[in-house]
Amino acid sequence: MSEHETAAPPPGDEQPRSVSLTDPRALRAYAHPTRMTLVGLLRRSGPFTATRAAELTGESVASCSYHLRILAKYGLVEEAPGGRGREKPWRATARYTEWPGDSEDASVAEAADALSAAVAERYFERVLRAMEDRHRLPKEWREVEMFGDSLLHLTPDELATFSRQVDALLRPYEDRAADVSLRPEGARPVSVLRIAYLDREIPEEIPELLHDDDEE
Repeated sequence: MSEHETAAPPPGDEQPRSVSLTDPRALRAYAHPTRMTLVGLLRRSGPFTATRAAELTGESVASCSYHLRILAKYGLVEEAPGGRGREKPWRATARYTEWPGDSEDASVAEAADALSAAVAERYFERVLRAMEDRHRLPKEWREVEMFGDSLLHLTPDELATFSRQVDALLRPYEDRAADVSLRPEGARPVSVLRIAYLDREIPEEIPELLHDDDEE
């Protein structure tokens, strides 16, 4: 599983593409909505201080400072250079957060599933807000926004291949997050959600019955 927010590497630094969470304590810590919001804001607009974080989130400075320290404990954020006194800036450590899609460790699997559910809820809250405001968009953007789903019949190997192919399609555009000069005129931030799951609401076909029908 992974979550992505646009992030620009700190000046002079080579930012890792992703940070991986495998400790159930880290997974549970990151599932907090304020912490996910802070990481997302730092990836898009950081570095910034706890004071600025409070302005952006509506939380208190003390609350933001506490959550930022928790995020730093698990490697999701870190102190950035250039702070003065107590006003130390923070920055995200990577563009992506990754965690196991499956684990034989029950505590890891439970915490990972809880994080996935929290992230999915956050995604769809953002989608709903975007849908509510889309009437304000220019016509050329309303016409090309994507909203729909597809039902595919795949094996696990085919789904893994499909996922890699989608990643390959998106990769050429990733560097634009960090380098403004790579963005063509008219480019704007676009969030692309990637969700694929085994649909258990659709009854599976029973091969034996289909075979019997063919023979009649």
